Amino acid sequence: MDSWPVGLSTGCFIQRGILDCLEEIRGAGFSRIEVCSFPRHLDYHDRDACERTAARLRELAITPESFHAPFAETIDITALDPGERQAALAELLRAAEAAAILEARHFVIHPGPEKSGLPHDERLGRMENAVGVLDRVAARCRELGISLLLENMLPHLFSGAVRDLLWLLGAMAATDVGICLDTGHAFLSGDLLDVVHKLSGHLRMVHASDNRRQFDDHLPPGEGDIPWPHLWGQLDASGFRGTVILEIAGRGSPEEILAGAQRSRAFLQHLAAGQAAGKAASARA
Repeated sequence: MDSWPVGLSTGCFIQRGILDCLEEIRGAGFSRIEVCSFPRHLDYHDRDACERTAARLRELAITPESFHAPFAETIDITALDPGERQAALAELLRAAEAAAILEARHFVIHPGPEKSGLPHDERLGRMENAVGVLDRVAARCRELGISLLLENMLPHLFSGAVRDLLWLLGAMAATDVGICLDTGHAFLSGDLLDVVHKLSGHLRMVHASDNRRQFDDHLPPGEGDIPWPHLWGQLDASGFRGTVILEIAGRGSPEEILAGAQRSRAFLQHLAAGQAAGKAASARA
């Protein structure tokens, strides 16, 4: 349990170019990252920019654990219009190729559009549309040597419940697709207390952030209301052995952001170590 690596999403520096913040991230002790795909941060359409970033990651001995696919209202893999779906697919395939250039291990995708209020009678058709696109993305990821992970969404969005992710996984032809658990999303959806049991066997990575049950605040873990001891105990019992990526907001100066990330890493590692020690003591008793 205490061996779970803790990395940092570069999304906390979304307003800066990625090459301007990597050295600071490494200096704060983070050797694993998730790369944010926001164009101002890293233009994944620019192969040269991706290659320069990959070279800098190697120089700094930083492992790109994952690459977060772009997401926006206009990137709609569920769209009823075939042209819109094809455009969304093309954008995701371009991003997957950037992830491969960076030598990322995982490609994390929001399996639905960033918009709410979709008509209920369109739901099944949209789910089936998503499956068709996701199978295409999964096949390309396989060719590129990276794994596709689906992330649980906020409750008001498509795939905002764990049952939706499980439906998508069951309907897809691909069998090598996993799940990235977003703790903040699951807490707001009311799924957190049993989410690990439901997703057992599919979890490959965790996006760790905290909130106070009202907004997706992306607080550093330990600074909100999420019951981390309970969640960490469930993850341990499930056999989870993936990476935990801190996905915190970029509030304050770079020094303040990284200090918050370091506090959260220490908090989670201390929690894991304490639970591991408790298990060892129980085994000796």
